[in-house]
Amino acid sequence: MKAPRFGLVAGEASGDLLAGLLLDGLRARWPGLAAAGIGGAQMAARGFDAWWPVEKLSVRGYLEVLPRLPELLRIRRQVAERLLAERPELFIGVDAPDFNFGLEARLKDAGIKTLHFVSPSFWAWRPEKLLRLKAAADHVLCLFPFEPGLLAEHGIDATYVGHPLASVIPMRPDRAAARRLLGLPEDGTVIALLPGSRAAEVERLVSRFFSAAAHVASAQPATQFIVPAVPHLQSRIEAAARASGLGERLKVVAGQSHAALAACDATLIASGTATLEAALFKRPMVIAYAMPGLSYRLMRRRRQLPWIGLPNVLCAPRAWLHRPAGVTAHQHADAPDAPFVVPELVQDAATPEALARALLDWLDAPERIAAVQQRFTALHDELQRDTARLATDAIDTLLAR
Repeated sequence: MKAPRFGLVAGEASGDLLAGLLLDGLRARWPGLAAAGIGGAQMAARGFDAWWPVEKLSVRGYLEVLPRLPELLRIRRQVAERLLAERPELFIGVDAPDFNFGLEARLKDAGIKTLHFVSPSFWAWRPEKLLRLKAAADHVLCLFPFEPGLLAEHGIDATYVGHPLASVIPMRPDRAAARRLLGLPEDGTVIALLPGSRAAEVERLVSRFFSAAAHVASAQPATQFIVPAVPHLQSRIEAAARASGLGERLKVVAGQSHAALAACDATLIASGTATLEAALFKRPMVIAYAMPGLSYRLMRRRRQLPWIGLPNVLCAPRAWLHRPAGVTAHQHADAPDAPFVVPELVQDAATPEALARALLDWLDAPERIAAVQQRFTALHDELQRDTARLATDAIDTLLAR
């Protein structure tokens, strides 16, 4: 068989990272593979031909997407037309379901095989996406072990491939080496601040994070803070850092989020894929998130689970992923006995004082840190699979149909 051509679309920084790691496996299986579509720096480093940059699709929220909707629909139409003209052997939508499902469905109807990489978190937020997923994708690659069984209940073919980050992130991170790389002191407390990879996230969280850091520094003056900034948002974060009053105790670096997580003792972090990365680095964390009030109220009504953070979801007893009969989604999501492995402070609860208090609670409880590190080590082991082989085996089977 000649080297295949694949179309790929990733919708944000986390998708770009996952797609880059997937491309490593694809090129190992098919050395002459050609891949094009929408992607970012991680995909470009693997020879991906990006027709549009990933930042074009990096938007989250119900109301936030409205001003961008005409542009997003135009891009999706143009991507579809180009892929229909070139007719790749396979299209892979990497996360970004609101963009990719419509694209996948159009390509699938035209006879192009489609694969969705990363099951949408229907178990957490929007179960109605399952109908769209079933219409859009010939097969789904799942990151988490419980997902194929849940998808099978709805007639959707899926394969658990593990999480590629679990094979990239070392089981025992080298804290000392990471601190040397970042120019941080070998001794003393370091807290990593990760306010998000989208402009809207940074706008709503960065000042809260820096104010929380100031409260922590007031209680523990020797604490250092490291902020790995997404490059296109670095200038905005640096401006906020200068206004924070933290001076040399706060250091902003371009990228290097993995080094920052390896170097730190704890992290204050925006909800998203980065929280899973922090768990794989075995770091205690405080998860925070904030969005416009109306968007939050709409999203909260659609919530299926008590948590927004992946570490809490993945460490929860599996029974929590199945809502008991007679219990509404809202009741299940607000259950008072829900187990939290790490604290989550969302919307109005994410005040600088509360964020700082939650961080200090970690720093003052070494036995609690040891327990969560043990739980995260077990999670790491569960997610560590030969993702490249499992994914390419599933893709090879799909191509052979």
